[in-house]
Amino acid sequence: MNRPFVFINSAMSADGKISSRDRRQIRISGKEDLMRVDELRAASDAIMVGVGTVLADDPGLRVKSRILREKRKDMGQLKEPFRIVTDSNARTPANAKILGPGCMIAVSYSAPEERLERLRYGCEIIKCGTEMVDLAGLLEELYNRGVRRLMVEGGARLNWSLIELGLVDEIYIYIGGLIIGGERAPSLVDGPGFRNSFPRLSLQSVQRLDEGLLLQWKLH
Repeated sequence: MNRPFVFINSAMSADGKISSRDRRQIRISGKEDLMRVDELRAASDAIMVGVGTVLADDPGLRVKSRILREKRKDMGQLKEPFRIVTDSNARTPANAKILGPGCMIAVSYSAPEERLERLRYGCEIIKCGTEMVDLAGLLEELYNRGVRRLMVEGGARLNWSLIELGLVDEIYIYIGGLIIGGERAPSLVDGPGFRNSFPRLSLQSVQRLDEGLLLQWKLH
């Protein structure tokens, strides 16, 4: 199977939470880390999130730096990476910030047609998977479209699904200096969890940023 190089980038609290118990976005990263994230976006061919992240945070997923956008253009690339939402049942709101030119929404074949009609004006629809999005099939389709480097920005359920399927190559984690707490607050990876054969990581680098730490891990 041909697929892009896939890496997850996320920020979490010192106790491993990526948002609050009501799944409200919390500012974890400082200025230095936000600049790093913008550079990662600019160096990617596409950025992917799950629909849960769209519903909770309404991200735009654009490159913020004009200099980085112009650099991409000078290299013969689009000013912005493709923006992709995995959304099995087409729940993305028609006014979501992520929509617009360069946006793709991956849905299952069971997604209601009336929802798809609302979204077709703001994005391209990719169908893959019967009841749920077939992530392996989606990555192969993206590769065929020229995507070689895919950045994943959550959420926890999408992170779990990709790791469970062995579709992740690296993970960048910024650990911020705060405690969020809450047994229902999402962590970096949710889902059912592994009972054995736990994925092993190799630590590639550690760097102090702002008032936290940036860890880079490679998956075996």
